[in-house]
Amino acid sequence: MLKKLIIPIFSTILLSAPSFAQVATSPSKVKLQLVTDQLSHPTAFAVTKNAPDLLFVCEQEGRIRVIQKGKLTPAPFLDITKDVLKREGYDERGLLGLAFHPDYATNGKFYVYISVPALPAEKGVDHRTEIREYTVQKNNPVKADPASMQKVLVFDQPQSNHNGGDLKFGADGFLYISSGDGGGADDKHGTYGNAQNLSNLLGKILRINVNKLPYTIPADNPFIKTADARPEIYAYGLRNPWRFSFDRKTNQLFAGDVGQNKYEEVDIITKGGNYGWRPIEGFHDFRSDDPKPLKPIAPIAEYPHPEGLSITGGFVYRGKAIPALAGKYIFGDMMGPIWSLSPGANDKWTREKLSISRDAGYWHVYSFGEDLSGEVYLLTVLLEENKGALYKLVP
Repeated sequence: MLKKLIIPIFSTILLSAPSFAQVATSPSKVKLQLVTDQLSHPTAFAVTKNAPDLLFVCEQEGRIRVIQKGKLTPAPFLDITKDVLKREGYDERGLLGLAFHPDYATNGKFYVYISVPALPAEKGVDHRTEIREYTVQKNNPVKADPASMQKVLVFDQPQSNHNGGDLKFGADGFLYISSGDGGGADDKHGTYGNAQNLSNLLGKILRINVNKLPYTIPADNPFIKTADARPEIYAYGLRNPWRFSFDRKTNQLFAGDVGQNKYEEVDIITKGGNYGWRPIEGFHDFRSDDPKPLKPIAPIAEYPHPEGLSITGGFVYRGKAIPALAGKYIFGDMMGPIWSLSPGANDKWTREKLSISRDAGYWHVYSFGEDLSGEVYLLTVLLEENKGALYKLVP
């Protein structure tokens, strides 16, 4: 998920001048309102129009918890801890993503991204990723039916880290999935790494149609006619896109891509785009001996270490409670800071630090969430208390 391997590298300016030279403190008056601090390692947040009074939060160990009218319900919506790999230390595996089908009101379907053990005969495989479909129980909106499970997509992971793991439905009705480069440091998989290799699903954003199981390929996916390419691929050249989101107003797809050990980046993902990893990290050369990608897409922003160590992608704020944040991308870093990115002229984005940021050692920022009205939530682990907490950003 967020863990880093610190190995010295040499970087040079490659694409354009980076955007981190001047970081101001945001004038926006924002604070956090605690929703609950009774969670365990909260990784993902989802809502559905079919149940407007419910918030759903994934716990990495394999539970989906329900917050109903501001209160955490005792029983989980779904408990698949027996299937999910047991969490150890800073493990990046587990229950990592959740998305409700756009037609949940009529079909009751939702999807999870989980880590499960490798098959005994598989060599060189640490674990497997499974995208699963479940349905909610009839006449019980706070309880899923475990027996309804259907496997949608399964692929191998060579290492324990860099799983990506987010799930979102786009306005096109298709399911988008983020996958990391397979883990370890430097993407040392094959000749030039997994992220630049279109024959596998690692280091990518995937897009599939789940309306017919296990799934079909959208007709306009960019690599359908590319020899030896996986047709599920929507974009590639990513290291570990841990969290991504759609701007509900523009439908732009934002991703926070975790860097190696010098730079973290925010990308706007476009169909068929190559985001440069591993030849490029942020705006900089990473592997000068790799072939240069054709027309790599630069991030909209980056920040260097030690401002943070591992980016946590967030959401473009489209709520009404905090007008000063309207249209700004809210995101953070595992180690504590929370920032906003504001769009400006000539595709330049300005980064500002929000007043709710905390120092390293207070919390780990795991994820962000967005409710039906566009308000933004923060999923954290409070380190001193060893509690998982959900906060809402408020004026």
